[in-house]
Amino acid sequence: MQNLWDDNEAAQYRSDLELRVYTSRLLGRDKTLVLHGGGNTSVKLAQKNVFGEDENVLYIKGSGWDLETIEAAGFAPVQLEYLQRLAQLEALSDTQMVNQLATHMLKATAPAPSVETILHACLPYKFVDHTHADAVLAITDTADGERRIRDLYGDAVVIIPYVMPGFDLARLCAREYPRQAGANTIGMVLLNHGIFSFGDTAKLSYERMIDLVGRAEDYLKRERAWDSPARAAAPARIDILDQARLRSGISAAAGAPMIMTTHADTDSLAFAQREDLRTVSQQGPVTPDHIIRTKRVPMLGSDVSGYVREYKTYFDEHAPRAKEPKAMLDPAPRMVLDPGFGLAAVGRSAKDAAIVAELYQHNMQVMQRAQALGGYCALPARELFEVEYWDLEQAKLKKSGSPPVFSGEIALVTGAASGIGKACVDALLARGAAVIGLDINPAVETIYQRKDFLGLRCDLTDEHAIESALEHAVIAFGGLDMLILNAGIFAATRKISELGSSEWRKVMAINLDANLFLLRACHPLLKLAPRSGRVVVIGSKNVPAPGPGAAAYSASKAALNQLARVAALEWGADGIRINSLHPNAVFDTGIWTEEVLAQRAQHYGLSVAEYKTNNVLKTEVRSRDVAELAAEMCGPLFAKTTAAQVPVDGGNDRVI
Repeated sequence: MQNLWDDNEAAQYRSDLELRVYTSRLLGRDKTLVLHGGGNTSVKLAQKNVFGEDENVLYIKGSGWDLETIEAAGFAPVQLEYLQRLAQLEALSDTQMVNQLATHMLKATAPAPSVETILHACLPYKFVDHTHADAVLAITDTADGERRIRDLYGDAVVIIPYVMPGFDLARLCAREYPRQAGANTIGMVLLNHGIFSFGDTAKLSYERMIDLVGRAEDYLKRERAWDSPARAAAPARIDILDQARLRSGISAAAGAPMIMTTHADTDSLAFAQREDLRTVSQQGPVTPDHIIRTKRVPMLGSDVSGYVREYKTYFDEHAPRAKEPKAMLDPAPRMVLDPGFGLAAVGRSAKDAAIVAELYQHNMQVMQRAQALGGYCALPARELFEVEYWDLEQAKLKKSGSPPVFSGEIALVTGAASGIGKACVDALLARGAAVIGLDINPAVETIYQRKDFLGLRCDLTDEHAIESALEHAVIAFGGLDMLILNAGIFAATRKISELGSSEWRKVMAINLDANLFLLRACHPLLKLAPRSGRVVVIGSKNVPAPGPGAAAYSASKAALNQLARVAALEWGADGIRINSLHPNAVFDTGIWTEEVLAQRAQHYGLSVAEYKTNNVLKTEVRSRDVAELAAEMCGPLFAKTTAAQVPVDGGNDRVI
C-alpha cells in the first residue's frame, strides 16, 4: 500500500476543507481502496453562521461525487450537533433520515449528504476516511473473518458486524465505538463492508488508512493468499452471433436494450475456467456497495434460454421482499461468466457496463484471495437483496428519469471520420447509443475518447476487414441495432464517353459492393436487435435526378437505392426496417473546399452564399441536418415506416 502524501503538494492546500479535498483525491486515485464513487470522507469544522455565532459543521462527501476528482463543492455541510442528536434516537426510517439530512444542510445548492453522514458525525475525530479496501474485504469475507481481523489489528480497530448502511448502522457505531475504543484505536472495520480511519489532521487520518490497509496486505502475503496461483487459461472461443444472442436474451429479461462488453483477457478467462467457479462466484459481491446482479445463480455457458430462466426463478423467489411493485424491478443479470469467453459485463450504457466490468475485476481478486485464505464467504442473499431493493436505491431509480431514446442500443456508421458520417455519430451519441465508426481514414480511431464510441479503420471493400470490424463491435458492445450506410465517393466529373472501366469499378466497389457486403454481414445481428433492426441509407439527389458527368456516381447510388428496397422487402419479416435519405448540396464536408465552392459558384454565375442556398427553400443544408433526420429514422417516430425515400435538399426543382 503506497502512501501518496506529498508535502509539496499538500502545501498548496491551506484550509482544512482544502486538505480534506487533497487526501480524498489521494484515496480516490488508488482503485484498490475506492471504485466509482464508493467510500466517503468528512471533516468537522467550526464556522460563523449568519448571526455571527460559532457553529460546528460536518462537511461530508456528497452523492454523485467521486473521491478521485472531488472538489470543495462536492462536500455537503450539515449541522453537526443535530446529527449527533439524531444518533441518540431509538429509530429513524431511511426516508426520514434523508429528509433530516437535507433539511439541516447549510447550503441549498450542496449535493445530498452520504447515507453514512450520521456515522461520521458520531466518530470523535476531525477527519474521517472510509474505503472499501480490497485487502480488508479479502479477510472479512471468509468464514472466520472476524477472528482474523481481531488477530491482525488487536485493539487498533473497533469491529462492527455487518448492518446495512443507514440509520441502524450509525446507531450501532455510536454505541459500539466508545465501548470498544481504547488509547491505541486508529480505525474501525465494518465486516463485509469496509474500513474507517480517523485523526485530528487530514494527513494523520490518511496515513492511518494506508497503514491499516498495508497491514491487511502484509497479512495476506504471510498467509500466501496475496498472489493467485498462476492458472493456464484455455484460449477464448468467441462466436459473435452467440454473444449477440446472449445480449438479446439479457435485454429481453431487462425489458430494455442493454450494452454487453466481453472481456476475454487472461485473468478473466482463468477465473471463468476455475473448477470451483460456482462456489466462488455464485455467493454474492465482496461488499453490498459493489452489487453486480448475476452472480447469485448459476449462469455459466451461453444457453440463453436457461440463463434467463434461472435468473427469473431467483428473482421470482426473492422479489416479494422488495417494497416496490415487482413490475418496477429489473431482473436482468449484469455479469456473465463463461469458460469460453471469460466475462461479459452488462449495463444500460457503455459507461455502466465498463463500471460493472471494473468492479467485478476487483471482486475477482478479492474472491480469489479470500478463497485462498480459507474460503470466500459472502453475505446471505437476503441481506444483498435488501440492499439492492432498499427504499433509497429505488428512490434513486425514480429520480433518474427516462433514459435517452437509444439507451442500451448500438449503431454502426460508415464514413464516420468526417462530414455526414461524423455528424451521424454525434446525433446517435447524443441520443444515448453506443456507436461504432468505420472509415478508411485512420483519424476515425481518435475522434472521440469515450466509453460509448469505438472507431475502427476499415477498408469497406474488403469483406474480411468488415468481418473483423463486426467482431470488434460485438465484443465491445454486444450486438447491433442500427446501421447507417454513409461511406461513398464522388468521382471526378466525366462524360460516359470518357469514363474508364477502372474508375467505374472503383466507384461501384465503394458505393455499391461494400454496402452489399455490410448488409449481408450485419443482417444476422440486426435480426437479434431487442427493438428490431434499423438501416438508414445515405443516398443522393442523383437517384431521382441524375446529372451529366456523374454516371458512375449516379448509377452506383441508384443501384444502392434498389438494393435497399429489395432488402426492405426481404427483411420486413425479421422486423428490420430500411429507409433512405437523399441529400443534395451538403457543403460542410471534406470534398468541398473554399476554392472548389468558389469555382462551382462562378460556373453558375452565383455568389458562394447564393450557390449554397440554390434550392426551393433558399436554405443551406448541412451535415447535421442530414444526420439528425437519419437518427430520427432509427427512432420511434419511424417505427412503422420502411422503404421510404426522403429528400434532404431544401427542395430541388428537378426532383419535385
